Amino acid sequence: MNPTNQRAVALDALRGYAIFTMILSGSITFGILPGWMYHAQVPPPLHQFIPSIPGITWVDLVFPFFLFAMGAAFPFAMTKKIESGVSKTRLVVDVLIRGLQLAFFAIFIEHMFSYNISSPPDNRAWLISLSAFVLMFVMFMKLPWNLSETWQWLIKVGGFIVSIILMLTITYAKNRQFSLDSCDVIILILANVSVFGSIIWLFTKKKPMYRIAILPFIMAIFLSSGVEGSWNRWLFNLTPFPWLYRFDFLKYLFIIIPGTIAGEYMMEWIRVNKNDQTNNLSGKTNSALLLGVLLVLIVQNVVFLYARYLVLNMLSTILLLSIAHILVKKEKSSYASLWRRLFITGMYLLVLGLFFEAFEGGIKKDFATFSYYFVTSGLAFLSLIIFSIFCDYWKYQKILSFLILPGQNPMIAYVSGSLVLWPILGLTRLNHVLNLMDINPWLGFLKGIIFTTLVMLFASFFTKKKIYWRT
Repeated sequence: MNPTNQRAVALDALRGYAIFTMILSGSITFGILPGWMYHAQVPPPLHQFIPSIPGITWVDLVFPFFLFAMGAAFPFAMTKKIESGVSKTRLVVDVLIRGLQLAFFAIFIEHMFSYNISSPPDNRAWLISLSAFVLMFVMFMKLPWNLSETWQWLIKVGGFIVSIILMLTITYAKNRQFSLDSCDVIILILANVSVFGSIIWLFTKKKPMYRIAILPFIMAIFLSSGVEGSWNRWLFNLTPFPWLYRFDFLKYLFIIIPGTIAGEYMMEWIRVNKNDQTNNLSGKTNSALLLGVLLVLIVQNVVFLYARYLVLNMLSTILLLSIAHILVKKEKSSYASLWRRLFITGMYLLVLGLFFEAFEGGIKKDFATFSYYFVTSGLAFLSLIIFSIFCDYWKYQKILSFLILPGQNPMIAYVSGSLVLWPILGLTRLNHVLNLMDINPWLGFLKGIIFTTLVMLFASFFTKKKIYWRT
């Protein structure tokens, strides 16, 4: 089997974890849980944005982990096309088309969320949201019927035309109108970095050092963009379409590009070990110790950076990294080479991020700091080792299928809560039952768990049926 056709299941699990925590963080009860249950810069009870607050929480790992997984997927997707004979020119065109599709996706779903159609949402808003979800199958799914490419294309174009008409003709809450500026900013960022990240990888696929060398130039633009009258500021502000592209979005290439390196590590390992189906767990004790140390390392960094125990965090991080390094070197399984490469790169990025911590007022997601990019990228590398131990070495794929399956269908998982589950709960009035759980912190958290579990099961259903959205 061609290695690029094999799935990196650990990567699917990491992406699924990011989706799970993304949905959970948005569905737990607001205002009554401890501050570390929300974004660090948006503390309870009022959840007002306070950019001066340093630190991160588990919620602040969600987006960078998803970005990292996206970057890691580029080598798999594009190498498969290159090996099938697709030219670079065609690949660039495909990347641009997919970027525009993702940008359209960002605009469309934002207009179709029920709370943007009616405030509070009513039956009309919920039905429109459900209809929008169905319509996206026409636009983004490979149609199952045995149709010619022309008919496939015509049906998809028809879906886009209907969706545009829908956005232009429905009435919105609070007398708002259709606007290109109204979009899901997370998806729009993904659209931008997917285009730039894919093209950068395509032209540096055999030269990772060239890829890394691009990042200091991007850093230079960010650091000098505040200088009045400079060309750096002009370039930073340059955009023909502000609703589509802003240079500011490219800061997340500091997470995407390390992700591409992780993807290359995994793809190269699969290529070498594609026939290795060993399940020899004689070294399970060592791998279990490694997993435990890495888990403690991740949790400790989040807790200590949030609580601002900076010196203690640096010292204990170096100690734990040293222990983990010994365990990685002792590993004798066929996975050792992959884990070593992931660990060394992750260790470097994490420590680099901690050295940057004092810069820009401390580590923050918003407004994102360089410490944030490097620390979260490093933690993502270490998390990928954890999922590799679970999924690849210990073969616990069935146990983690609730993460793996949605991780293979991220766009359906991303919108199904807002466009399917909440509308169904609203139409059946079961939303009132769920909202009764807002009375105390524990029930408020349980509410998020229930909602997130339903979304993950819903997305898993489509993956099992091999129904995917391709944006």
